[in-house]
Amino acid sequence: MAERIESLKAGIIGGLSVCFSFAIASLLNTLVLAKYFQTLGCLQHDVNWHLMVSGAVATFTGFLFGVTYRYIIRSDKNPQLKAGGVLAFGLVRGLTQIELGYNSNSTIWPFFVLVAESLFWFALAAIALDLAIQFRWVKPFSSI
Repeated sequence: MAERIESLKAGIIGGLSVCFSFAIASLLNTLVLAKYFQTLGCLQHDVNWHLMVSGAVATFTGFLFGVTYRYIIRSDKNPQLKAGGVLAFGLVRGLTQIELGYNSNSTIWPFFVLVAESLFWFALAAIALDLAIQFRWVKPFSSI
C-alpha cells in the first residue's frame, strides 16, 4: 500500500507539472507564436471547451508520466533512463501530432512546435519529480 501512495504522489506531481507546462505553452502559443508567425496561427486558442479538454488530457497524461517515471528511474542515477522516459512520452505524443499534421491539408510547421511543446511538458515534469524525490516528498521505487 505504501508503494501505491508514493506512486499516487508522483502521479499528482507529474499531472500538476504538465498542467502548469500546458498553461505556459498555451500562453506562449497564443501571445507570441500565433501573433508574430502567420504560419503558426492555428496554435492560437481562446478559452473554450477545446482548450479545457486539451488541458485535462495533458494533466492526465502527466499523471501517467509521473507514475511511470517513478518506476523507470527507481533508485538509479542513470541519466539515460531519465532522458529515455521523457523522450518516450514526449515523442509518442509529438510524433502523433506530426502524423496528424502530415495527413491534414495545412502546413506541418505548427505540428513541429507541438513536438517541442510535448518534450517541454515532460522535461518539466521530470525535473519536478526529481526535485520531489530529492526533497523526499516522494520515495523512489526500490527495485528490491
